[in-house]
Amino acid sequence: MSVFTTVSTDELSAFLRDYDLGALTGMRGTTSGVENTNYFVSTTAGEYVLTLFESTPAEDLPFFIGVMDHLAAHDVPSPAPYPDRNGRFLRTLNGRPAIVVRRLHGAAVETPGAAQLAQVGDYLSRIHLSGAGEKYQRNDPRGVQWRAMQIERLRPVLARDEFTALQREVELQAAIDDSVLPCGILHADLFRDNVLFSGHVLSGILDFYYACSGSYLYDLAVTINDWCFDDHDAWHTERCGELLSNYQARRTLNDAEWRMLPLMLRRAALRFLLSRLGDWHFPREGELIQKKDPARFRRILALHQSYPDLISAAD
Repeated sequence: MSVFTTVSTDELSAFLRDYDLGALTGMRGTTSGVENTNYFVSTTAGEYVLTLFESTPAEDLPFFIGVMDHLAAHDVPSPAPYPDRNGRFLRTLNGRPAIVVRRLHGAAVETPGAAQLAQVGDYLSRIHLSGAGEKYQRNDPRGVQWRAMQIERLRPVLARDEFTALQREVELQAAIDDSVLPCGILHADLFRDNVLFSGHVLSGILDFYYACSGSYLYDLAVTINDWCFDDHDAWHTERCGELLSNYQARRTLNDAEWRMLPLMLRRAALRFLLSRLGDWHFPREGELIQKKDPARFRRILALHQSYPDLISAAD
């Protein structure tokens, strides 16, 4: 959610005149995330978020908007998009596709407790069971082809040993047949900074712009890799048990999913390691940029590679 495209108050005021959202009273660019431009927007009618899409293919935007609208209608606290007076969700501002969504209040937690982990597991299962996959489809933009391209892009900037090890993992993941796993719509980025709590109550799930079609198990693995490691990258069996048990209260993992979970944890760690290495070595320009250190996922991937039974203690 860095600011790549600057929007002035006059420009935003003119943009909002086509909405029934009141007059602009304040705006502030946000600094988390790395993909889109986001502003917190205050008007006489309430508080919203303006998103300008920087690199997302235009053909994917109806998918994101539809998924957020669908989930909001199925009791998932997602950033529901607002239409303008002509019923359009998607418009253009300063040369970028733009939408206005409801602002969800609360704060992210750095050290989640049992009640918070339980709700994350529960809401992730609600997303998977919402039926969104019956209406919307999108290939994973960080899937097998992207991984192969990204490792080649990184070849010149990585130490030989790291490149070789990562290339080996990329090849291993490409050979895995996950077609037997249950599939549907995934959040694909359900990190702690994308979930808001008001007290101990989950009040918002943010940033659906990596959402895609894929195996539910992969989405669960992405979530576990963030929520079940602390800021020192230490594994917490209790956190994983709380998240998994509450996820399975609605949707039980089948035998194939349990067998493949260790490999999916590695795949999820690899995806974010490759992404962060790319951002680290090939940064994009922007007014407010937050580069995330790839070292965290380097350590998490190594741990999953060394201890493939790590997850079994949480079962």
